[in-house]
Amino acid sequence: MSPSPLTPARHRGLRRIGAAALAVTLATSLSACGGGDEEAVPGEGDPAAIEVVAPDGAAILLDAQAINALDQRIVYPNRVKKAEISSEIEVLEPGQETGWRKYRVPVYVYVLEGAISIEYDAGVVKDYAAGTAFVQAQGIWHNTSNKGDVRARMLTVTMGVKGTQSRAER
Repeated sequence: MSPSPLTPARHRGLRRIGAAALAVTLATSLSACGGGDEEAVPGEGDPAAIEVVAPDGAAILLDAQAINALDQRIVYPNRVKKAEISSEIEVLEPGQETGWRKYRVPVYVYVLEGAISIEYDAGVVKDYAAGTAFVQAQGIWHNTSNKGDVRARMLTVTMGVKGTQSRAER
């Protein structure tokens, strides 16, 4: 039996997953990135809050995403060095900020709890609630803050290059 087509209506009807299921999905997805001859299909639409449940029950948070939070094409640094993936769970207490930073590489973010607000250097502000996945803007200064009254936690996965600093801070 083949899976039904992914439509916007189907996206809206699917459930959100918890942090444990996210960790399993992310680990499975990253282990599948080891190669293959498949050609990536560019993602379409808003990169935030899209979740699909695959036929095997795994939750897909982003599928072939090709643009980031500011509608830039996702690009990897032009280096001959080996890829390096790092992850962390960042915590922002109410009123706390990360400080201004920019990423030189693609960065995947999943808001685990609470909500975050990101101000970009050009004055654009984007808000993301728990359960939202997106690819952070690349090469653009931004400051992430928690404007709510509960703790915010986010999983940040940096897809960098060995020996190259992925993030700059000012």
